[in-house]
Amino acid sequence: MSAPIEVNIPHSLGKAAVRDRLDGGIGKIGRLIPGGAGVEHRWEGDTMHFTVTAMGQAVGCRATVSDSNVHAVVDLPGFLGLFAGKIRDVIQAEGPKLLK
Repeated sequence: MSAPIEVNIPHSLGKAAVRDRLDGGIGKIGRLIPGGAGVEHRWEGDTMHFTVTAMGQAVGCRATVSDSNVHAVVDLPGFLGLFAGKIRDVIQAEGPKLLK
């Protein structure tokens, strides 16, 4: 497994609003992946654990909500580590849109 991708997404919405927006928007991730993807999620306290499954690969992720940001961690399996930079760029560009 490659090193995880970590991204902070700032917000000024409050934890409850961020949780609601993540719950409502998490399915949009599947539409960002060519060919589509499945997304499953669950909450443990202020951390959403979710798995994105596409093209035979499952990517484990978590997003921890604080008062001022969402700290996202993406654990890339094997060969997907080759695309870590591109994946990080997409998360930084598209992550804030999930909070709108």
